[in-house]
Amino acid sequence: MFGDLSGMMGKLKDAQKRIEETKKRLETILIDETAANGCVKVTVTASKQVKSITISEKLSEKEEIEDYLIIALNKALSKANNISEAELAAAAKDGIPNIPGIDMFK
Repeated sequence: MFGDLSGMMGKLKDAQKRIEETKKRLETILIDETAANGCVKVTVTASKQVKSITISEKLSEKEEIEDYLIIALNKALSKANNISEAELAAAAKDGIPNIPGIDMFK
């Protein structure tokens, strides 16, 4: 019914290995983002870990700092999410067996 079952299992194991390697690599990809003309800078990894936050002394009001920090973090995490999804999809695509009638990557 599904053809070479052991071949499919091998492909799935290879895909799992590539996904795990990709996850480790995502931890090393750094994404910098700023807000308030560079007064707030954040660095996150593509695996969505915050690595650093820098706030200029020009900003003094707590609410202002919080607002700009949220803007910078959301921009950086959005980019990280896009990179992560693309990388993991690419790693998984090659290892998913071709099952007739199921198109997982349209």
